[in-house]
Amino acid sequence: MTTAPSTATRTAEQYCTFWVAGLFFGVAVDEVQEVLRRQPMTPVPRADRAVTGLINLRGQIVTALDLRVRLGLPDREGDELPMNVIVRSRGEVVSLLVDDIGDVIDTAGVDLQPAPSTMPRAVQDVVRGVRPLPDSILLVLDADRAVDVTSTPDTTGGTP
Repeated sequence: MTTAPSTATRTAEQYCTFWVAGLFFGVAVDEVQEVLRRQPMTPVPRADRAVTGLINLRGQIVTALDLRVRLGLPDREGDELPMNVIVRSRGEVVSLLVDDIGDVIDTAGVDLQPAPSTMPRAVQDVVRGVRPLPDSILLVLDADRAVDVTSTPDTTGGTP
């Protein structure tokens, strides 16, 4: 007799992984369209600071969002170029700018646990939970919450 999996294990088990400021993130592979090296970007005047610009992805205009800025983490060093994780969120395609790309990993058998309360609030707000792995802790990113820049403080400097 087979029992239904617990709520903790019903979430995705394969993740596209990447690093942002030393944090190890994963986003469910079914939410990822592709991964690209640095792309030319067109700035968006008066956009939230996390919105780095727009990229042309084979004729489709895609918003690029820097996860370092979105999460309130330190800026990249001047010579470090971000990579693009192209995700589907709320019917749109968005590029998440990350520091480095990892592998696709399978976390079958590893339960999703709540994010630790000691984690910075901005990071807690965009993760579904954590999956402890033998040599690291995977922060499971919620792409929908990560691309929601309306929840970040207004850094445009303009008057609404």
